[in-house]
Formats: sequence, C-alpha cells, structure tokens
Amino acid sequence: MNLAIIANPEKYAVKEPFMQVLAWADEHEGQVFFSHQLNELYDGEEHHSSHITDSETEAIDNADIIIAMGGDGTMLYTARLLKNIQKPILGVNSGRLGFMANTQKENLEKALHNLNEGNYRLEKRFLLQAEDKHGNIYHALNEFLFSKKDSTSMVTVDAEYDGMFINKYWADGLIVASPTGSTAYNLSSDGPIVMPNSNVMVVTPINPHTLTTRPLVLPSNKPLKVTVEKQEHEVLFSYDGKICDIQEYPLEVKIQQSDFSIDLIELPNQNYFDTLRHKLMWGRDFRS
Repeated sequence: MNLAIIANPEKYAVKEPFMQVLAWADEHEGQVFFSHQLNELYDGEEHHSSHITDSETEAIDNADIIIAMGGDGTMLYTARLLKNIQKPILGVNSGRLGFMANTQKENLEKALHNLNEGNYRLEKRFLLQAEDKHGNIYHALNEFLFSKKDSTSMVTVDAEYDGMFINKYWADGLIVASPTGSTAYNLSSDGPIVMPNSNVMVVTPINPHTLTTRPLVLPSNKPLKVTVEKQEHEVLFSYDGKICDIQEYPLEVKIQQSDFSIDLIELPNQNYFDTLRHKLMWGRDFRS
C-alpha cells in the first residue's frame, strides 16, 4: 500500500502520527511518500518505507491513499490539491475539533490496518465552484464568503437564483456553503446542517439587520448569482478561508455545484451522525 502524507507542521502537532505511519509502513511493507517540506518531522532514523519527494503533488502521484494529517484546515488544503484527482483521503486529527479529519491519533494504527485490508467506505463530497465575470473560477469544499473588513458597518449583497431575484442582504456578511461546509461557519451563523451528498447549497446571512431574513437551501445544479457593489468600506470575498483580491466593482460571481469531488474515507463504526453527536455534541441533553 502506497501512502502520501499531507501535513502542516507549522500549524498542527503532527510529528507523533507522522512517525507512527512510518513505523507501521516499515512493518507492513508499505511505502510512504511526503514532500521535503516535512523533513523537520523526520527523525533521521532509517525507515525503508519513506520516500521524500520534491513536492506534495509528486507524493500524491505516487500514492494509492492520501493521509491528510492535522485538522480540517489541512483537509481543505488537501481537497484543493486533489480536486481533479480521484484518490481516497483519510483525515487524521491532531488539531482541535477535526470534523472532517475524523480519525483520532490514538486510533491511527487500527485505521491503517483497515486501509491495508480494504475495510473502508468512500463518501463522495462535491465542491462548489464560483465563476466571476472575467471567467476566473474558484473552488470551495466548505463555503464562499462575502464579508466586511475592518469596519463596524454592514455590507450589502444582492443574490438571485436561476435568474430570479432573492434578496438584498444587509448583514455582516453572506455565506454560500456546501453540504460539507454546513457544519462549519454556516453552523456558527445559525445555518442548517445538511447531509453530505445532498445536491444543495445553503445561503446564510451573518447577523442580518432584518430578523426575518433566514437561511435558504437551494438546489446546487443551477447558478446562484451574488453581486457586491462598490461600498464605503472594503468587502472581502474568500473561498475556504482563502481571500481573493477584488480588482473591480461590481463583484459578480455565479456559484453552483462543481464537477470536481473528493472521496473521504469512512472506516468501520464511523458514520456522519456519530460524528455529529461526538464532535458537535448534536442532540445531547445536558440536563441532569
């Protein structure tokens, strides 16, 4: 079994699980590929399973399974690397919540055995794509965000769906989330939880000025057009936390489901609703 490790040691404590994967691969005739950027994790001991590559892309090309090691930020980064490559991804959590990075460090060895035996399922997660009026295309696994920057003022954002005007939002921002991203910033902004693989997107205003303005769930096979006119204060447009430079106004983007998807590995005794209950304490009754 050939594995590639994608990790950000500057953000997450990943040395322990990294060395654990190398030790397991040594014992089970596996091969582990990782970029030279992870050299600082390498302890210098002889590991015949390890292969240092010039880039993360090269490591991915040589692997059958990708291990994204860190937290959900690493999962989002890995998703962008693999948006046009159908290779399964196992998320190993060494961060805090790790909603998508669903395998804990203490369960890593058992997870590797399951991978080696093919004892896992694949859960397909589609990305959203946004296209601006110049033809630039952006992809997001979680969400697109239109928000204010360094200002107490609200932003004004227009939205229309399939040619039909929806609303002029006056709020701190507007989130357009995928089902995967429904449990991220969308959930923090009182948006709904959406089952993965649902062909929808969620439009959620952040702290809207009008209390009757509620989140909206739309089919993702038709375009949602979001327009931001020039305003007195700066407006940010970002995808999965990556900020885009707005060159001119009005900013116009059309958002819908992308053709790209990633395959997340789901191990035995793991499922989406277990993750909701255990990671988000969803449905838990705290009354004594």
